[in-house]
Formats: sequence, structure tokens, C-alpha cells
Amino acid sequence: MLDLMTANAAAAKAAMLSRVEVIAAYPITPQTSISEKLAEMVANGELKAKYIKVESEHSAMAALIGASYMGARTFTATSSQGLALMHEMLYWAAGARRPVVMPVVSRALGPPWNIWTDHMDVMGERDTGWMQFFCENNQETLDLILLAYRVAEDKDIMLPAMVIEDGFILSHTFEKVDVPAIEEVDFYLHAFNPDVKVNFRKPRRYGSLVMPDWAMEFRYNNGLAMDRAKKKIVEAGVAFKKAFGRDYCSLLEAYRCDDAEVALVIAGSAAGTAKVAADRMRERGRKVGVIKLRVFRPFPSEEFRQIASTVRTIGVFDRSYTYAESGTICGEVRNSLFSLAKDVHVKGYIGGLGGRDITEADLERIFDDLLAISHHGKVDRDMQWIALRDGSLRW
Repeated sequence: MLDLMTANAAAAKAAMLSRVEVIAAYPITPQTSISEKLAEMVANGELKAKYIKVESEHSAMAALIGASYMGARTFTATSSQGLALMHEMLYWAAGARRPVVMPVVSRALGPPWNIWTDHMDVMGERDTGWMQFFCENNQETLDLILLAYRVAEDKDIMLPAMVIEDGFILSHTFEKVDVPAIEEVDFYLHAFNPDVKVNFRKPRRYGSLVMPDWAMEFRYNNGLAMDRAKKKIVEAGVAFKKAFGRDYCSLLEAYRCDDAEVALVIAGSAAGTAKVAADRMRERGRKVGVIKLRVFRPFPSEEFRQIASTVRTIGVFDRSYTYAESGTICGEVRNSLFSLAKDVHVKGYIGGLGGRDITEADLERIFDDLLAISHHGKVDRDMQWIALRDGSLRW
């Protein structure tokens, strides 16, 4: 059924369709309407779940870890400073192998105070052990939450997942969303029934002290689960396409890359803008393509190496900055292509921070820059900032 809704409403609808059993949430702009909508669903009986009002985001995640230990399917949502306040508990959820699913409405971190989108908040949590999915539009927000539950709760994975939607650009913008029937979702997403959960008849300790002779193996096993998640995400995507007709069968989406001379890697809502810019460049005879990064954790290194076997000049657009030689995604792309370093040119671009517009013209200029690099055979600099206030493409 087609419905007109914001990405935040789509996130709440996905939680309802997933039959979540425990919700713990604390309001923060621009996430608040997800929590409000779920509270309304619980109050009117549309969703049979326990809604826990907590005093902070840190407490919200702590409550869900406990509920997950009891065998409940859990859900929360947050943004920016709220995600940062959760930081300690994000490590705990991942280390304890609790498959919490959490949409994060990406928003700049202060100071200076800013409530508009960038990816500094979610990139700051990339190493906590959570899977991370990026949404291009409102439909993907709903769909990827369903897919995230299927992967996260798989007994070979048991890892938490963030589903990232850009603040205001998606969260408060209305689009048509194809909402499946809850019976269809029931068929796709089986009930959560973990092997390890609290049983009062068989008491045991959870998350207790581990000595140095075993601690490293726990992290190693988490890493193995993250690696296995790559295959599980693809399998869940294939099943999703069969059930609902939409394609999430890969960790990234290569758009017009088959014969591309250059390609631009990009994540989130700006991927749609990049596709339009690529179409316009193609009309002018420029062979450019777009690589939409749908899954950041686990990182699709193998897929990037496959694309780099034909596309030798790659740009990476980051809506975050690491205070080093590149944006966050660019650093990951470079690492994945290290063995091909002599044959592939990679350049990073930083833009869109604090909600700054990312326009088709900006992205066309990036494509022109990448084509120049391809023709000259070398990268002029590792990174450039785009659309600064003086209008320049510059560092």
C-alpha cells in the first residue's frame, strides 16, 4: 500500500511492522517524531509493546540491553548528542551480542549548536561494533529497518544495527512509501528467539569479568560475526526482493559504472542528487558513475576492489571529517584499495556539514575534477572541501 510519509514516520511504521516488544526512547531533534509516533501507536493499541520513558539516551540503551537479554525484540531511535551520550552502552550492546535495531537521524554535533544533518555523529561510532546502514530515501528507511532485524537477530550474527537517515532532508520530508502488509513482514521476519536469554530456572551471569587469557577472543568472535554479516545481508536482500520486489541484494549500489571512467562514492540522501548529476554528465558524453554506499559496517572492501578493477579514478564524498587526511569513508575506501594503490587514483571531498546544501552543480564540479585526474594520471591533492562560503572547490 502506498502512503505519503516522512522518513521518521516510516521508521516508526517499520518498528510496528516488525512487532517490536520493548521501546525505550528519549526525545532529541530531529528524531523526536519517531518516539512520539511509537508512543501513540502503543497508547491506541496499534502496537502491543512496552514503552519505557527514560531520563536519557544512555538509559534507553541500557534498558534495551536488559530487555534483549529477556528475549524481547527491542527498538529505539536517537540523533547527534543523544547518540554520543549512548557511547558507553553502544559498546556494551555490541560486546554482549544484543541485536538492538536503532534508526539514527544523523545530525551535526556541537558546538557550535546545529540541528541539521551531517554524518559526524554516526561516524564517531563506527568502531563500536554496530552494523551501519545508510538510507537514500524514505522507502529505504522502512525497508532497511526490516532487513536489519533479519540480519541482526540471525543466530550466526547477533549484532546491533543502526539505520541512518539524514536529518530533516529525510526525517521531515514527505515521500511516497510502499508499506507492506504486516502479514507479509511476519513471513519475512521470524519471531526473535535467541539461544541465550534469561531463564530464572537456570540462573547464570551475563557480561561478567573476563581475564586477559580470554578477552581478546571475545573481540575476535565479534569480528567474525561482522564478517559473516556481509553474506547474511546479501541473503536478506535476496529474500527481501522476493518478498517485496525491491532490491537490496548488495552492500553498495553501482550506478552507471559499467563503462565509467570515473566514479563517486557517496552515502545517504545525497546519493540521489549524485545520480541526477551523473545523468547530466552522461548527456554531455562524460563517462561517470556513482557508487552508493548502502552498508558502512561491515565495510564492503571486496565490492570496492571489484569496481576498482575497471574504474581507475574514484572520488569519495564525505559528510564527515576526521581531522586527518580525509573524511571517514574515504579513509576506508583507500584502505580497501591499498593493494591496488599504484593503479587506482582516490581523492576525497568534504561537504554538506551542518546541513550545507549539496547541489547537482557541486557534484558535477567534482565529476569534472575526477575526469581531470583521470586524464592527467595523478591526484593533485588528497582532499578538498567543497561549497565553502566563498563558493570555491578548495582545501
